Amino acid sequence: MSPARTWSVALSGLDGALVEVEADLSNQTPDFKIIGLPDKALGEASRRVHNACANSGLQLPRRRLTVNLSPASLPKQGAGFDVAIAIASLATETPMDAASVAATVHLGELGLDGRLRPVPGVLPAVLAAARAGIRRVVVPWANREEAQLVAGVDVLGAVSLAEVARWHGVEVEVPELAPAEGAVAEHREDSAPDLSEVIGQREAVEALIVAAAGGHHLLMCGPPGAGKTMLARRLPGILPDLDDRAALATASIRSLAGEKVVALSRTPPFEAPHHSASVAALVGGGSRQIRPGAIARASDGVLFLDEAGEFPASVLDALRQPLESGAITIHRAGSSAAFPARFQLVLATNPCPCGNYGVVGGSCDCPAMAIRRYFRRLSGPLLDRVDIELNLARVSVAHGRAAEPGRTTSAAARERVREARGRAAHRLAATPWALNAHVDGSWLRDGPFAPAPEVRRPLDAALHRGALTLRGYDRVLRVAWSVADLSGHDRLALDDVGRALYLKKGIAL
Repeated sequence: MSPARTWSVALSGLDGALVEVEADLSNQTPDFKIIGLPDKALGEASRRVHNACANSGLQLPRRRLTVNLSPASLPKQGAGFDVAIAIASLATETPMDAASVAATVHLGELGLDGRLRPVPGVLPAVLAAARAGIRRVVVPWANREEAQLVAGVDVLGAVSLAEVARWHGVEVEVPELAPAEGAVAEHREDSAPDLSEVIGQREAVEALIVAAAGGHHLLMCGPPGAGKTMLARRLPGILPDLDDRAALATASIRSLAGEKVVALSRTPPFEAPHHSASVAALVGGGSRQIRPGAIARASDGVLFLDEAGEFPASVLDALRQPLESGAITIHRAGSSAAFPARFQLVLATNPCPCGNYGVVGGSCDCPAMAIRRYFRRLSGPLLDRVDIELNLARVSVAHGRAAEPGRTTSAAARERVREARGRAAHRLAATPWALNAHVDGSWLRDGPFAPAPEVRRPLDAALHRGALTLRGYDRVLRVAWSVADLSGHDRLALDDVGRALYLKKGIAL
């Protein structure tokens, strides 16, 4: 009898590769061997499969059974291969529709009673199967809604192994079992608070809209109570909705992180790790299975670091490479995983450890050395990657009591951002970029929309006297284009550059 074959998926970050699961019998001492570079959890699948089959009324062959996971050089992790191994093993002797088995991807962990338990990463695994041309997948019942988010794939949500076997033509009685729900937390999407709730910070609101229009990174410095966190939490509410690609990528990352995914969210994600977070919590990692960190979970959305001066310098420096490349690659012994990291960074910090340095009417008793040490964690290379640096003051009593009828709402700001991004997309249509924050510096300086000499003169002067680096020079040009797009300008004007220079360095023309 020829070996029985079916399919599963091995994940490395968001990337999935089809794995052919083939089982064969030989006339030797009865045994059950799994080969093909399995990890420890996968190596233990033989016992789970043996008991699950016995408790489902399915008989495994009483001969030497060898299961090969091909390609053998590809690392394979986790218990998500259990169902594929069980079906391939049963198909070596049990009469089964071989064509159906060979055309199906099987995902899921087996319980000893034969139930299919949910596993993380089902959405990216089904996406990988669809890209490889597979049109039918079997997943645990608890993962069925997540798998059904992929168009063009017939999803079979199974409660038990017996149910899967019957789908492939085996005559077996399906026991009545309650679906295994697993210990996965469902993602709860909270509505973004409205920008109109911000009082007395008109300049900061305008800077936030500029940041949203161009996808720029933002640093806010001000005393406690100035509204830094309030502004940051309203940024996702003025960003455009996620497109299909970004929504699928965001949901896939949530799936890999162990969250229950039942629908595609169109709201940009918002991640705000605590200042005690480690490098691994921010970047991602894991000793056995690499999981995404806050950087990856914030991709296509906002990463907010409140009290940035309290983060360890090593954690902040870990942001530098993802800010430039838009991706993060985590290396472990024998494996690596790549995740997207195209996020908008928002940093908020106090002017000193106590928060009262330079505050009118405030009393700061921090030693000068403590203030210098506090800001030294925000290294020059990191600040050079921040497009907008904003100083906030506390709202006065008069502002707090004023009605402010002209206050900007999130809906109005989102419309301005949408129109500005539309202008940028039209200007950048022949380039690989869509947002001003991503445009290459040489194209900004020497491309078809390069500013006139009289427009760039303030930037040249700031670069000459050392107030800007060349990277900072390019970032000011990117912000200037966002200002111009919000103003409806087709070319950069001197006022656009002046506004951008002020937002970057507080330098007025």
